[in-house]
Amino acid sequence: MVMTLPDDNTLIDRFGRQVTYLRVSVTDRCDFRCVYCMGEDMQFLPRARVLSLEEMLFICRAFTELGVVKIRLTGGEPLVRHNVMWLVRELGRIDGLDLNLTTNASQLERHAEPLRQAGIRRLNISLDSLDPERFRRMSRVGDLAKVLRGIDAARAVGFERIRLNAVVLKGINDDEPADLVHFAVDKGLNIAFIEEMPLGMVDSHDRALTQCSSHEVRAQLQRQFNLLPCHDHTGGPARYHAVAGTDTRVGFISPHSHNFCEACNRVRLTTEGRLLLCLGQEHSVDLKQVVRAHPGDMERLKQAIRDSMAIKPKGHEFNPGVQPIILRHMNITGG
Repeated sequence: MVMTLPDDNTLIDRFGRQVTYLRVSVTDRCDFRCVYCMGEDMQFLPRARVLSLEEMLFICRAFTELGVVKIRLTGGEPLVRHNVMWLVRELGRIDGLDLNLTTNASQLERHAEPLRQAGIRRLNISLDSLDPERFRRMSRVGDLAKVLRGIDAARAVGFERIRLNAVVLKGINDDEPADLVHFAVDKGLNIAFIEEMPLGMVDSHDRALTQCSSHEVRAQLQRQFNLLPCHDHTGGPARYHAVAGTDTRVGFISPHSHNFCEACNRVRLTTEGRLLLCLGQEHSVDLKQVVRAHPGDMERLKQAIRDSMAIKPKGHEFNPGVQPIILRHMNITGG
């Protein structure tokens, strides 16, 4: 069934939610192999199945013409995509677009300044541990010192906001949230703690045993910090608290313990051109087929995006105690 929208230039789903936020996975490749994101021996997509940067730009432009005001570039690690700075610069020229990027900071020491000049306003940086050996085990190959230099480079060039992201796993790094908040406060950054999402099969740990809820992390932090609820909203799923006496905000992203679907305003474009209408469901539309079958046809593409609103589900159904029914890994989905 094709849904008739009240305004051809907005995206409104069956539940009255307006989509204004697009996350784009520019590559499934990454120079890390984080244990919660992908398997150790990943098979990456062949080039023919991956959207070109030009196709990504075309699709992003269609979304901005349909009322999307915020785009986040993700991966994999977006900065390992060849010539990705071209895409950043082109998107940075779109008037009024809030353009952001999520990165593991491995390439940030040399890319921070060009990213800021190209129009990236905010950065999310993954940082799960401040212990070099533990960081290497969780990322399987990562160099903490290089990541910390990337964070300092980002701080030096004046992004509007930098947020650290930490996935907390019980028995692995659940003793570090307070240290990570102290680090964020010292650096003048925000930080968000994320419950692990059951996407793709992992062999490094049992998700049912390592799941650490936002309630547990917050209770741990409240023993050292005075956390004050914030009422402002960034358009994402995080619920924020201010750290009293500082400029740092602590966010909690809780797909298990606090379902955030009722206010969902976002969709995801995967590396291979699937428009995912929900992170935790498989409802999708193949936009790559549309742009390759009808190159340059903006109206046809926009209609396909409009029609997709009819299948956007009410929400996800994550259960950390069972095997995932979503077999795609996070690096393909995009963070």
